[in-house]
Amino acid sequence: MSAASWSRVAGANERVGLGFIGCGLIGLRHIEDFRRLPDARLAAVCDVYAPRVEQARAMCGGDARGYADFRKLLEDKAVDAVVISTPDHWHALQTILACAAGKDVYVEKPMTLFVREGRWMTDAARRHKRIVCVGTQGRSGTHIPEALELVRSGAAGKIHSVRFSAYRNIMPGFGRPADTAPPPGLDYDLWLGPAPQRPYNPNRCLYHFRWFWDYSGGQMTNLGAHDMDLVHLLLGLRAPRSVFSAGGRFALEDNGETPDTQDAIWEYEGVIVEGSFREAGGSRRASAGTASSLAGVQFIGTKGVLAVSRGGYEFVPDMQIVPESAIPPWSNPAGHPAAAKAEPKPYGEPRSGKSVSPEPIDLHARHFLDCVKSRRRPVSGVEDGHEVSVACHLANLSMKLGRKLAWDPRKEEVVNDREANALLERPYRKPWDAELRSALR
Repeated sequence: MSAASWSRVAGANERVGLGFIGCGLIGLRHIEDFRRLPDARLAAVCDVYAPRVEQARAMCGGDARGYADFRKLLEDKAVDAVVISTPDHWHALQTILACAAGKDVYVEKPMTLFVREGRWMTDAARRHKRIVCVGTQGRSGTHIPEALELVRSGAAGKIHSVRFSAYRNIMPGFGRPADTAPPPGLDYDLWLGPAPQRPYNPNRCLYHFRWFWDYSGGQMTNLGAHDMDLVHLLLGLRAPRSVFSAGGRFALEDNGETPDTQDAIWEYEGVIVEGSFREAGGSRRASAGTASSLAGVQFIGTKGVLAVSRGGYEFVPDMQIVPESAIPPWSNPAGHPAAAKAEPKPYGEPRSGKSVSPEPIDLHARHFLDCVKSRRRPVSGVEDGHEVSVACHLANLSMKLGRKLAWDPRKEEVVNDREANALLERPYRKPWDAELRSALR
């Protein structure tokens, strides 16, 4: 850090100047969270849609400077760190340019739009010695240490399977509005940024961007990033060995592109992870066995099931048979003494816990400021965000290609699959391709 920037954030009681890039739904929530922290100074806001800039400035108390172009905000010397809440296709370039400008970064998940971006972001953070914290807020939940201890202590036995799912019904979808002119106050070309040039459509911009491949990876990288992040955190995983996914947009009647139906299986060393998403399903899927009533990511072990969400956890032990009755009763001859002694008992005691107020998203904001001031690694660092994003992106690539993909984490490429590897990177639109090349030098 430069002497000037360090002087603004080094002391325990110093206020960190924050700039907010992207002031939509989650961006405004971040403003609300950070403005409650006494050592946060809300210095600037930025959005390509003018009404959002004014709304954000009002939430900041009116003193924050407003920008339409995030590059101008990055030039603001009152800004020590930025909070990036733009659509997914902007996350990488804005993070890289912020690091180059000497700003620390809190970037929303999913951290990237395609695989290669994560390595670029990691390299930029290291080269410029910046703190980059990813918005997988579940890692800051107060219940996480207890859940980690349950895993590490072996309370659930050997965890061999993980399941997560998200089912809802939003039929018939978002409709098929015609292309039209952008609304007044929206810089649509800047909103597109590095993404391909497309006519303006109400479903592409502002919120519904998430259902188009140009800007997002659908629910796999949206909700899936949160769930897979808990899998990586609690089991200490880094990268899958292989991924297979199937699905498509089968039911919704609109102009969206990303799947409304998708299942994926990731193979890690000694662990199978299953993810399932439905946008036109009537209810959340009920899993078999003791996990049927548990909400969250289900970690299935030889001694029980641990379900963990961003807000809490629940552990339900399986039942064991006492050693004298190891032979199943249905296989015993009539009158066999073991049959009379068959008596199941739990492997342990049920346990549950939940994150206390403030919520994990509030605690994550506090954690980010602490990391900016102490220069310690965030609990959800840029490398963590990259590895989780890779797992989600590989599932989408597998679905698109219609085949299982084997992953080499050392080379960060798909094994013996030239077509898949060509899809690990997407071209940026001019002039943003030149901005990227310049920042990566």
